[in-house]
Amino acid sequence: MTKTHDRFGLSRVIEPRGAVPVTAWQVDNSQTISKTECRLSLERIHLERDSFQQLCNECGFDEAKIIAKILDLVKRRGKLHNPFTDTAGQFFGTIEEMGSDFEMHSKYKVGDQVLCLTTMCAHPMFIEKIHKIDYNYGELTVTGYGILFMESPLTAIPPDLNLNYTMATFDEAASLKSIYLAAGGGLRYLIIGKDLVSSVTYAAAIKKAVGQNCHITVLMDEDGIGTLTHGQVKQELSRWVNSTYILNIAQPILASEVVLASETGHYDLTINCEDLMGSEVLCVLLTRQGGKLYYTNLKNSYTHSLLFAESMSKELETYVLGQFTIGYESFTFELLTSIAEDLAGINALYESQAITFRQASKKAMAASMDKVGKIDDFVFSSATTKALVDEVLNIAQYDCSVILQGETGVGKEKILDLIHKNSIRKNKPCIKINCATIQESLAESEFFGYEAGAFTGAQNSGKKGYFELANGGLLFLDEVGTLSMNLQSKLLRVLQESQFYRVGGTTPVTINVRVICANNIPLRQLVEQGKFREDLYYRLNICTITVPPLRERREDVAALAESFLEAHCKRYGVDKALDTSALVRLANYDWPGNVRELENLIHRAVIRIRGYVITGEDIQEILNENLYEDLVLDLKHNMRASSSLNFEDIIEQQEIKLIEYALKKFGTTRKAAEFLGMTQPKLMRKKQKYNIQI
Repeated sequence: MTKTHDRFGLSRVIEPRGAVPVTAWQVDNSQTISKTECRLSLERIHLERDSFQQLCNECGFDEAKIIAKILDLVKRRGKLHNPFTDTAGQFFGTIEEMGSDFEMHSKYKVGDQVLCLTTMCAHPMFIEKIHKIDYNYGELTVTGYGILFMESPLTAIPPDLNLNYTMATFDEAASLKSIYLAAGGGLRYLIIGKDLVSSVTYAAAIKKAVGQNCHITVLMDEDGIGTLTHGQVKQELSRWVNSTYILNIAQPILASEVVLASETGHYDLTINCEDLMGSEVLCVLLTRQGGKLYYTNLKNSYTHSLLFAESMSKELETYVLGQFTIGYESFTFELLTSIAEDLAGINALYESQAITFRQASKKAMAASMDKVGKIDDFVFSSATTKALVDEVLNIAQYDCSVILQGETGVGKEKILDLIHKNSIRKNKPCIKINCATIQESLAESEFFGYEAGAFTGAQNSGKKGYFELANGGLLFLDEVGTLSMNLQSKLLRVLQESQFYRVGGTTPVTINVRVICANNIPLRQLVEQGKFREDLYYRLNICTITVPPLRERREDVAALAESFLEAHCKRYGVDKALDTSALVRLANYDWPGNVRELENLIHRAVIRIRGYVITGEDIQEILNENLYEDLVLDLKHNMRASSSLNFEDIIEQQEIKLIEYALKKFGTTRKAAEFLGMTQPKLMRKKQKYNIQI
């Protein structure tokens, strides 16, 4: 479409071609406008709450990082469109230039201050500077410009209304008008409010429709009120509602019992403004049979509530609000004017308090991401790993033998690389050998090399062994505990004398090698079992470094995941990101395969997930697949490792693992039982028999 006839920005789409601006990944935010466009000098941006919270959580509420993140987002996409929440917000500013066609069809002129009523996802913009962040309303004071199109709805804000609560209310404006039209006299209303402003405006919309002929209850999450006291919240709402409850929405059963114990009955109409898990269950529990349930957006678990209502045979009229309605701005301005005094009081209260956002666990996780350390290619975030790295860097300076201990996949080779790069041998070779893969018959020639003609099939020129190849540098012997006792004795002699003879040779070869060893099972344990020479152990054990499993340093998970994601995205030329729910799922998993398993999962996610954002559900789906694959591999391993099998024990262990897999995959005993082809009571009996705590 040519710019001349483009009424809503199709010509501004860069990627992917054929998309519309609101769904496009990148748009053209160049300053020059066409005949059908208008350029607005930006003054204030209101971010939709989910988007603002996600940005704050990701950046650990560090203002400098939040600003940098927003500026980078606009630079990459040409618009302020958060890919994690797929939301944006609205912007306000002064018209500085209008295309001829735009000006002909607009009631506004250059110099007018206007609010764009549609989402910023649909509008190119450029932000030069962010001057201030209002955390209570999720608003930015900025310098920059935004591009408007002929079909972009605009409105002027009356001078007697405060810009912050006005922009916040317009984020809900279409929903407010819908509730006003749906309200009826003599009904009981429940508002599950996300904050004071939304609670007051919805209550005011109801009373505008029916007057005092109603009963209104507001329920807010206890973490959602931030630093405000229960008394302050109830005082601000007292003029508008009959009762207020501040409870833990994440525990909907308990919260509903508290409300119903004090109220005379269920509610006729419920409005859910919250997006916390649990709010959807709470809505269904507190709304009467045949009542009406309104969701202000699709983010607050609308589909979950439908399923829950069905499970308890409750018939409800369920609606999703938020659709654009022509002319709703006049209703919104009239409503705001009628409650301006109350909103001014809330403003004053907000200004006296600290940041009111909640979700402390996510904030803590985001804050930990800001403390990510990176030395060479070794990424870490936890205090445990920081102490480990400090120890490694100290040991690296001393040219001694080292034993690395830890489970499979914890990153022992990364520790080796750290030692090598920070040692006096950093410019010399580092030869890495997995001892478990060396055949016993070839082991001596592999380690010490051989002379020409030493045996049938030998190379005519002879061959250097691992020790010669590593001369002057490091030799890493992984799974050193698998070496035979015979080879262990020869290894001890080399370490003592720094000399050896090639196979078939008569002249000693002198070497200078630093040996680093690793083993999944502690070598001390193998010594006690008679499987490893004690004298060799003491020759190697000048220093021991134990790398903890990933489950004991969960703070590292997010940092490692982001690092692996960046590497694999770069490898495949794609751009993807992990949302907060994905990071939470990753942090809560035990990682039996440690860092190697985490990298494998991220690699698979990059390839499999088609969208930009990798969610918690995506992670869980891949983890469920891993559980089943591990179950099968474990059975094969047991069969290979034993000359005979205990049939009853194997069946019992496989039953346990299958039940654990089904419960983790489906979440409920009913669905798990259906998957396993047994009755729910039978599954419960087996769960109790094996003491399965899932």
